Amino acid sequence: MTTAEPNEQPAGRTGSGPGAREGGGGGVQSVHRAFDLLEVVVARGGSATIGEIAAAADVPLATAHRLLRTLVERGYMRQSPDRRYALGFRLVPLGAAASSMAGAGTEHLLSGLVDALGETANLAMLEGSSVTYVAQVPGRHSMRMFTEVGRRVQPHCTAVGKAMLAEVSDAEAAAVLGRIRLARHTSATVTDLDAVVAGLAEVRRLGYAMDEGEQEVGVRCVAVAVPPAPGSTLRLAVSVSGPEPRMTDDVVARAVPLLQRTAASLSRAIAG
Repeated sequence: MTTAEPNEQPAGRTGSGPGAREGGGGGVQSVHRAFDLLEVVVARGGSATIGEIAAAADVPLATAHRLLRTLVERGYMRQSPDRRYALGFRLVPLGAAASSMAGAGTEHLLSGLVDALGETANLAMLEGSSVTYVAQVPGRHSMRMFTEVGRRVQPHCTAVGKAMLAEVSDAEAAAVLGRIRLARHTSATVTDLDAVVAGLAEVRRLGYAMDEGEQEVGVRCVAVAVPPAPGSTLRLAVSVSGPEPRMTDDVVARAVPLLQRTAASLSRAIAG
């Protein structure tokens, strides 16, 4: 156990870290901060120094130290001989249990997309400045798209990433993207921060986002954000992807309403 932080209050955080949220969100500040520290370590590839963690989470070094010690004691973090902090092994069964509990319902909804369109369906989550694929049902074709569950990519060059960023303000989207170097993967990748943020207006207008070979050459993807549950900061998006010759404008037009219905069903399922 750890003692409560001075002036701990049941109010939303207003810092600039990955878990920062506008005031009025509710919750216990030290719990928010503890999860912020975990998310920072995940975003940094699973290992970081206490200074890196404190800076990225926008918390005082002493606070980070107390929270990290508690997480280490509980097994949710561990400290290596070089004093860097890494994710703890106690997270493994939690992740496996969560995946098992969410898997059946999510797979059923994604399978509906595959049955209707024939192409691969994905569910992704925004974590800090990265996108993580959390579920997938492969397409029915012999040549199909495959993204390993757990793979992390940048949001600026993926349809799921742009769909989730379009759900927040331009300022918040710029803050998320400003913490990373926007990598160029193909000649179609947009790496200018202002241009990426400006493009989110079109995503909001259309109600869906596109990846036009920006992550991988010859791959086209369409995505829709999952409406967040009340009071939740979890950002999710569902997508369908396939080779450009098969992902025609007609397929995209048919996919969008199916994705929107699937996203609404996922939102209701997550809300309970």
